[in-house]
Amino acid sequence: MKARLAAGASATTINRSLEVVRTILNRAARSYRDTDGRPWLEAMPPLITMLPESPRSPYPITRKEQDTLFRNLPTHLGRMALFAVNTGLRDSNVCGLQWTWEVAVPEVGRSVFVIPPEAFKTKRPHVVVLNDVAWSIVEAQRSLHPIWVFPFHGRRINTMNNNGWQRARRDAGLPLVRVHDLRHSFACRLRAAGVSAEDREALLGHANHSMAGHYASADVGRLLTQANLLLDRRGTRTVLRVADSERGRAETDPTRSHNKKGGLGFGGEVLEFRQVRTDRWISGSTAVPQQE
Repeated sequence: MKARLAAGASATTINRSLEVVRTILNRAARSYRDTDGRPWLEAMPPLITMLPESPRSPYPITRKEQDTLFRNLPTHLGRMALFAVNTGLRDSNVCGLQWTWEVAVPEVGRSVFVIPPEAFKTKRPHVVVLNDVAWSIVEAQRSLHPIWVFPFHGRRINTMNNNGWQRARRDAGLPLVRVHDLRHSFACRLRAAGVSAEDREALLGHANHSMAGHYASADVGRLLTQANLLLDRRGTRTVLRVADSERGRAETDPTRSHNKKGGLGFGGEVLEFRQVRTDRWISGSTAVPQQE
């Protein structure tokens, strides 16, 4: 553990590995048997102590932050990020999106992607509704690869959280923004646009809601309308963000140590107000729409 911490691995990452070891040892003592019926371990394994974790708070990015971050991304990664922030898909689902999962819905003039349960976190099928931006990206990706929607150099990308992402967020002054924060941004914008909790659950694929078993065009059409509400960037929005003090310090000084708690008299939390003013769309590449 000391070596992994020294190499920069987080306590959360190390604990996930320890959980796997703990599960294997417990099963070796309780479930696994050799050919004579005896357990692999004759005694219960010792207790494995987990490292204390300091989970990061969700960080939905503002439109201005999105513009700054996405402009610093490589083209292929920028398309994936723009797709993620307009669909709410997790990193693994964007990277692993396959053309065989595409299902045409003629009544709404486009397709959806039906992610099978074994590939989705909740172990249920999830219908990915494509708003206008996400649909344009899908159209631009056609013919690039026979299997993967977002290939790179002819191969599947394992994660968006690669050197390109980390360099871009550093250059954008957002050193702690995670790929998963794109999903948080999608959810936050749906709520701000007045989308109902039920429709937000369907669009995000939460475990307590599923469209599995029916793909009525009326349902898809309604959800498409809701997802397209995200594209209206007119006017001024104020984002009230509750962020932990670790993230707040990192934004103002990325080189500063993160091992202290507290901050501005809010018991470890700071309130951050951001003004976001947008009144128009722009187009970067002619193949992929860009949001500004």
